[in-house]
Amino acid sequence: MTKHIFVTGGVASSLGKGLTAASLGRLLKQRGLRILIQKLDPYINVDPGTMNPFEHGEVFVTDDGGETDLDLGHYERFIDENLTRDSNATTGSIYSHVLAAERHGDYLGKTVQVIPHITDEIKRRIHLLAGDDVDVLITEVGGTVGDIEILPFLEAIRQFRLDVGPDNVCYIHVTLVPYIAPSGEHKTKPTQHSVIELRGRGIQPDAIVCRSDQPVGEALCRKISNLSSVPLAAVVSAPDADSLYEIPLILHDEGLDDVVCDLLRIDAGEPDLEEWKALNRRVEAATIPVRVGLIGKYVSLVDAYLSVVESLNHAGIHHGVGVQIEWIQAEDVEGLLVADRLRDLDGIVIPGGFGSRGIDGKIAAAGYAREQEIPCLGLCLGLQCMVVDFGRNVLGLERAHSSEFDPTSPHPVIDLMESQRDVDDKGGTMRLGAYVAQLRSDSRVREIYGEDVVSERHRHRYEFNPRYRQRFEAAGLHCSGESPDGRLVEFIELEDHPFWIATQAHPEFKSRPDRPAPLFRAFVEAALRRAEGRNPQLLQVDVGAEG
Repeated sequence: MTKHIFVTGGVASSLGKGLTAASLGRLLKQRGLRILIQKLDPYINVDPGTMNPFEHGEVFVTDDGGETDLDLGHYERFIDENLTRDSNATTGSIYSHVLAAERHGDYLGKTVQVIPHITDEIKRRIHLLAGDDVDVLITEVGGTVGDIEILPFLEAIRQFRLDVGPDNVCYIHVTLVPYIAPSGEHKTKPTQHSVIELRGRGIQPDAIVCRSDQPVGEALCRKISNLSSVPLAAVVSAPDADSLYEIPLILHDEGLDDVVCDLLRIDAGEPDLEEWKALNRRVEAATIPVRVGLIGKYVSLVDAYLSVVESLNHAGIHHGVGVQIEWIQAEDVEGLLVADRLRDLDGIVIPGGFGSRGIDGKIAAAGYAREQEIPCLGLCLGLQCMVVDFGRNVLGLERAHSSEFDPTSPHPVIDLMESQRDVDDKGGTMRLGAYVAQLRSDSRVREIYGEDVVSERHRHRYEFNPRYRQRFEAAGLHCSGESPDGRLVEFIELEDHPFWIATQAHPEFKSRPDRPAPLFRAFVEAALRRAEGRNPQLLQVDVGAEG
């Protein structure tokens, strides 16, 4: 039977429940266990696909096209498993399912209530991922204990221990232990109140993860243990770490995975953490600075580009360099070009996004990188902006644009495909999830991937207009990857440029700390070459070395 771990949080949001769940998942996987992780989100949106990135951060896309919470990115990167849309359930999706069942008559005229119908649906979503091929399912409950919208989830996971037996369920509570500088001490009162609130909902935590900016001493852990009825060994100090990838090692040193295995009666050996420790040694050694400008629309909330940032970090670890990200608001680019402030960048990334705001800045950045031979990586909308720049400024196509932003453009070099138009007029559709691309045998992209056929995840609606393909190719902008039927352009690259490559996909969603996404790996390599060329005093490294 699948064992279940439920991770809740208290006192404040953004404490690191997701990273705790992901790190614990990695530790258990290194013990030879088969792990899956899911997120229960209390917001009423059906999924985060239409939510403002300034509020919610990145929308993480799964292979099967699920638009999910960004914590799923942490899960995938840490446990190195491809998750599905079923790993993210929201209040909106749960109520939608229950209401549809009620309209269909599935409840046979009964009064539909939060208990048992909503809680039963929550439990069904959890059971959906449990099976013979999963040893441990870790479920993170979003929000914080005390939030009114979280109550049905707490009730559902409370019932779960009764349903599957006490030896098959473990509750971990992540809470804040703030350090008060004037008094020079940590305070346990917020944790005490959070645990009281959780116990008031019928859940006694089995372990408490104490988040703080500094290690929490044994005396405080003992105090928390006494006041929460949690064994001292299960009160874990989790101070801020220099790197995300230190967290599994910190939690292991604190004994969290041992506590969980004992509680769940899991007979597994010690985790093999040698590769993870080697990864952290490479993180520490990655010190050579490489400056990368990220031309974004949502740079005031860096979580909006979480997977892009982590992919750059993964590539930096691979090459032994410290990627220093310069956050550049797309709307400010044209002013920065006048001041020539982008010249000192070693590389430019133009990520995805929606809406017309900042588009001119992204296009200008693409053109500047092309003219100044600065390595440039375009992702999704980034590809489209690079195509528009090339169309306008190399091919001389006046007012070339995407029909998404200028429906009257005489040269819609980015446009809806004919097969999408009718569907789009009826409400819109996107290419979501994994799509296969055939790479041109003589292309740099083929060399970078080392494969003829690749699969990357997508989240977009507009495409490179095939009517212009021949003109672009003749001018040196090659369509180096396409859909198997040849209709859709998936990759572009500019000949005779250090690195001016883009993809219609989001390769950042498949990057791993020990296996960086190929395009990011190659981009950081090109940026490093530029940095070395501009500053010969930089230590020369063997590009691609594993540390």
